[in-house]
Amino acid sequence: FSTSAVQRSGLVRPPLAVFGVDGRYATALFSAASKEKKLDVVEKELLKFKGQVEQDKKLAEFIDNPLVQKLAKRDALTQALTKLNYSKVVVNFIGALAEHGRIRQVNTVINTFSRIMGAVRGEVHCEITSAKPLDAATEKELEGALKAFLKKGESIILRKGGPKHHRWPHRQHRRQVCGHVHCFKG
Repeated sequence: FSTSAVQRSGLVRPPLAVFGVDGRYATALFSAASKEKKLDVVEKELLKFKGQVEQDKKLAEFIDNPLVQKLAKRDALTQALTKLNYSKVVVNFIGALAEHGRIRQVNTVINTFSRIMGAVRGEVHCEITSAKPLDAATEKELEGALKAFLKKGESIILRKGGPKHHRWPHRQHRRQVCGHVHCFKG
């Protein structure tokens, strides 16, 4: 794999490196949407599509059905999305996923694309895990300390957790959690 080949192909790199099949598709989508200057439109439409799949059982079953041929899925989805006035970028993207037999991973790809878009907006996600709930003063102090690490233009998104939120293989491990803070961009 040559980086010069990537540069010649005109691929626009996202600010966050993502990996796996979902990462490759999300990166390609980011590049296509960037070139068309439709990043925000694409993100909104993908989240709308994800919501439609979650609400419409027949659509979800159609996407998950391995008996429906890839090209039939592609044609049906691209026709439906075109009628619903989705952007060309999203229509082509969903069509490509279906054509390559990856449409069943659409939610994972959308989630990965959302992480990339979070990085574009400068979002830094932090998960606070503590053995006991934090009082307001401690929480505010911790948030202030975390904000000190942010670069200009970045914002922090806090998510609170605790031992009950983790899936530990053995019950005894739950008692060992004192607390931690986990942060990641995007």
